[in-house]
Amino acid sequence: MLHLLWLVPAFPLAGFVVLALFGRRMTHSAAAAIGVCSVGLSALISILIMASFLTSTPSGGFYDQHLWSWISIGDLHPQIGLYLDALSLIMMLVVTFVSFLIHLYSAEFMEGDEGYSRFFAYMNLFVASMVILLLGDNLLLLFVGWEGVGLCSYLLIGFWYTDPVNGRAARKAFIVTRVGDTAFIVGLFLLFDHLRTFHIQQLMHQATLQWHIGSPYAIAAAALLLGGAIGKSAQLPLQTWLPDAMAGPTPTSALIHAATMVTAGVYLIARTHVLYQLAPPVQLAVAVIGAITLLVAGCSALAQTDIKRILAYSTVSQIGYMFLGLGVGAWSAAIFHFMTHAFFKALLFLVAGVVIEGLHHEHNIFKMGGLREEMPVAFWGFVIGGASLAGAPIATAGFYSKGMIVWAAWSSSLGRVWLWAAALVGVFLTSAYISRLIFIVFFGERKAEPTKRPAFREVFPIIVLSFLSIVGGFVELPSWMGNYSGFTNFLARALPGVNQAHSAGMSELGSEGLLFVAFLAGIALAYLLFYRKRGLAQSLTATGIGLAIRNLWYSDWAMDWLYDCVFVRPVQWFARVDKNDFVDSFYDGVAAISRSCWRGLHVTENGRVRWYAASIAIGTVVFIILVIFL
Repeated sequence: MLHLLWLVPAFPLAGFVVLALFGRRMTHSAAAAIGVCSVGLSALISILIMASFLTSTPSGGFYDQHLWSWISIGDLHPQIGLYLDALSLIMMLVVTFVSFLIHLYSAEFMEGDEGYSRFFAYMNLFVASMVILLLGDNLLLLFVGWEGVGLCSYLLIGFWYTDPVNGRAARKAFIVTRVGDTAFIVGLFLLFDHLRTFHIQQLMHQATLQWHIGSPYAIAAAALLLGGAIGKSAQLPLQTWLPDAMAGPTPTSALIHAATMVTAGVYLIARTHVLYQLAPPVQLAVAVIGAITLLVAGCSALAQTDIKRILAYSTVSQIGYMFLGLGVGAWSAAIFHFMTHAFFKALLFLVAGVVIEGLHHEHNIFKMGGLREEMPVAFWGFVIGGASLAGAPIATAGFYSKGMIVWAAWSSSLGRVWLWAAALVGVFLTSAYISRLIFIVFFGERKAEPTKRPAFREVFPIIVLSFLSIVGGFVELPSWMGNYSGFTNFLARALPGVNQAHSAGMSELGSEGLLFVAFLAGIALAYLLFYRKRGLAQSLTATGIGLAIRNLWYSDWAMDWLYDCVFVRPVQWFARVDKNDFVDSFYDGVAAISRSCWRGLHVTENGRVRWYAASIAIGTVVFIILVIFL
């Protein structure tokens, strides 16, 4: 069954080709069938491969499928090859399965849109690119998938391109992520220059042999790859593109945030973990960036009024938890949180789409309210997804994955007390902003009547994701619940375990007990300010300090303003000053010469046949003379 691995990216890629070539002439039903079924087949093959991998694990714990040679120049011999191990298998399975549910949802949600087939073409290419990124056995092929998801994010964020706002959001995502991609490319050059290979496993082996811990080359390479991961995964300071990416259709938001693009950076760091073990300062930077990002994004989510932007900032925050896990050496915990996050974040976005669609495409949460009884599917989906996002104890998947990361931040040899404290505060912020959203949207006075109820193709993915958001965490249980480590044990051949160095003053149960307290405190705060005494929140933001803090958080800590001042305005000023420099004169001269030549040749085109014949004869004579005498 493993030999069918190439079909996993091939099916959605084939669906893209068919939709791109013939989509305009297809009915909506045919376009949806191709778009959904191609990704569904990819998910089915992934499940079969998973079963085969578990029942008869290949020798060495991995399967390397060589398809064909790509380039052969000197020492450069990259292959079109796929590499499957526990890490890529889990991520492939989650990506294809969650993407299939999002595609099924999209078939109903996008019904009636004039770009229906174009939408599914972009979505299929998105999934194919992500799978190539995950399965590529060399960094060059991985980079092809990396750039593919970047292109598709641009196309899908700006899907409704007639609105200038959507076009600006798409360009912003494309440009900001290019900053990280540039660092990634330089990192690739550095690695190949010193290690002479792009094959990931060979590259990691050569790095271990040639570079010692703390090697300047290892630090530089890890830092450059981290730059790429920061851009794709929307971490500080390149997180500004992700909230604006909400301009795209809601299924696009679900796909970008839950299963594909933003988790690419997490995968890159996990896949090249050997480099980060050789570069301790960079690995610490990964943890610090994650800790700061989860706090900054959590505060920003508390101030937003757009339902999708709240969820966008929650994605930035949760990816911050994954970076924190990677930075403290809890590699398996970070991937575990990736999996649970894919379930509950896809659920939250799909439910948000139901609410938005049911209320005439309204996004402002303060224009909603009292929807608990009118939209029970959305309400319970939001409660389950929100509880898992916040880490509600025992009953949700997010509790187990987030608890592992937080405990590792305390007990790992790379952990720090202040990293653990940041993660604890992050739980409080997460509980507060998602509870705020639920109380405002589903409780209180009803401000708008829903006009559309979700159909089966929208309800079924919500039910499945709700189930996974509850039971998806039971593959890994903490020590006080039986110490079952099925997920970690499965990943053991691909990723190293946590180096437990200390746990003085705290047990794992104590850590998760404090998480429970933070979870309850967030709910209590949201209940008081946004349900029990709604005027109190307005009173707090009406003061000078309160309003300033609210505006700061609402503007993403003024990061766009900062970039505008530091980068955009100086470039615009220089362009105005340098508008008439000598460089333009050179090109103006070339243009003038071209125009003069055109005028001269234009005179010869007079329409007189005798002149044409005479010119041909004279030219022939001149040519013969030149041949004879020269």
